[in-house]
Amino acid sequence: MRKNAWNSYDDAKKKEVFALADDYKKYISDCKTERECVSEAIRLAKQCGYVDLEVIIKEGKQLKAHDKVFANNMGKTLALFHIGEEPMENGMNILGAHVDSPRLDIKQVPLYEDNEIALLDTHYYGGIKNYQWVTIPLAIHGVVAKKDGSVINVCIGEDENDPVVGISDLLIHLAKDQMSKTAAHVIEGEDLNLTVGSIPLADTEKDAVKANILKLLKERYEMEEDDFLSAELEVVPAGKARDYGLDSSMVMGYGHDDRICAYTSLRAILEENDIKRTAVCLLVDKEEVGSIGATGMQSKFFENTVAEIMDRIGDYSELKVRRALKNSKMLSSDVSAAYDPNYAGVMEKNNSAYFGKGIVFNKYTGSRGKAGSNDASAEYVGQLRAIMEKENVHFQTAELGKVDQGGGGTIAYILAQYDMDVIDSGIALHNMHAPWEIASKADIYEATNAYKAFLKHAQ
Repeated sequence: MRKNAWNSYDDAKKKEVFALADDYKKYISDCKTERECVSEAIRLAKQCGYVDLEVIIKEGKQLKAHDKVFANNMGKTLALFHIGEEPMENGMNILGAHVDSPRLDIKQVPLYEDNEIALLDTHYYGGIKNYQWVTIPLAIHGVVAKKDGSVINVCIGEDENDPVVGISDLLIHLAKDQMSKTAAHVIEGEDLNLTVGSIPLADTEKDAVKANILKLLKERYEMEEDDFLSAELEVVPAGKARDYGLDSSMVMGYGHDDRICAYTSLRAILEENDIKRTAVCLLVDKEEVGSIGATGMQSKFFENTVAEIMDRIGDYSELKVRRALKNSKMLSSDVSAAYDPNYAGVMEKNNSAYFGKGIVFNKYTGSRGKAGSNDASAEYVGQLRAIMEKENVHFQTAELGKVDQGGGGTIAYILAQYDMDVIDSGIALHNMHAPWEIASKADIYEATNAYKAFLKHAQ
């Protein structure tokens, strides 16, 4: 059994742990969509001297050791490169996490009125328990792309003076039939309809409440009903991340999966400058739905960006790009399931992750017979053990529950297709995929240090 990290902290170290957690709470409170995460990451990277790769290419500049660049893919995926002293052909040290989280997406034709209640139709994104999303305050974040090419940012429900929206549930007094259903069907996906208004627009005969909502959207966002067609609007829990527990040892927030690994990876690459091999932080979209699309890990964005950077270094060939990818080491940084005494029956204690015991290494994930997993080599795990112990980082190993209980996967297998060493690593959570997830502040701190140690020492 690994030791609890809290027992090794003196008062000064605890202040560092809590300070990092405060920074992280602000990040996930402000960044509830992949676009917001990427935008904030770019802002922080620029403060640390990172330059847009597009500018480098446009101006015909060359890159050299110790240069820092970032590549932005459609505002939803980001790659940061801190160029090392060794040739990139020798490989990179890559931290990869995803910045999309389970949520509800507003449909393209969503607004309707039913008996003088205005509602928005939604389509859930990622794996959720539908019933967890009713009766809680919700906010709307996203963008509206107009026909003239302009893009309007939308954020409703986060300011204390903003209204919130939500999804109603059936009162217990009339829920006899509902309560007999299985949890999967208590709230059907097509019934996750967002209540957004009830005041009719004066002097309007048909759908007067809907008309009033459109009037408000027009006044605030210059938005017409047809603009929903080219909008990306995400429904997320309203409110800020909070300290959790009477001792404030944990963080409750929306989107820990996987922004908790994205933020700690970002902090690591921005703060760790003692590197020999090129360090990379890769923040991607669409993991929750299979890593597909132009902004998912299965796209060619990362491979193409590596080629562009090697070209700017003056050391490009197709073969060298292949070697650079093959010779790389990667931590596929994604969350794991923490042991929960309330649900001990699905966990196997000797191979579970625990709050306060540091970053979690999952040698394999997958389901049941390791289906769909990336199974890291014993040699690679041995290297990582040595690195963590060298830097006094608390770490633990785990599986995702009992063998036949379920399972899950990450982006690890996609990068492993380049023949590089990849292992899943991240922070253990309670309430994974729920609107409000829980994480240990000690694990946030240890993960950040683990990622720094990896960037510094992996070979």
